Amino acid sequence: MVHTRIRPFNTRDMYPGKGMDNDLCMAVRAGSHVWLRGQTGFDLEGNMVGIGDPAAQTENAMKCVKILLGEAGAKLEHITKITVYINDRAHREAVYGVIGKWLKGVYPCSTGLIISGFARPEMLMEIDVEAMIPENDA
Repeated sequence: MVHTRIRPFNTRDMYPGKGMDNDLCMAVRAGSHVWLRGQTGFDLEGNMVGIGDPAAQTENAMKCVKILLGEAGAKLEHITKITVYINDRAHREAVYGVIGKWLKGVYPCSTGLIISGFARPEMLMEIDVEAMIPENDA
């Protein structure tokens, strides 16, 4: 099975001066399965959107999810599992409200976690997405 790696990058470019040198990518497609890198308030060019606003960061994350799925040949409707991370219980309604709007009628499995922090302090949320493209859409 061929693994297609979408938008490869190196962490030294994303986190300059931190001594990291990891080859990663934004999405991987293996057969009909698609995994996305956790999406946050950072857009696909690396610019932070919505500093201090969990709803704006989630809106940006979901826009990126849609773009990356499309680049992998998938759609929002193909999402099977999401994991949502927030760093403050008070952000829950704002974050889940935006996700619910984007995934209305999709019905993925979902796990939600409240964590103590993210890789960058301006990040308020992150969403991991897994999708499976049906055979008739592959």
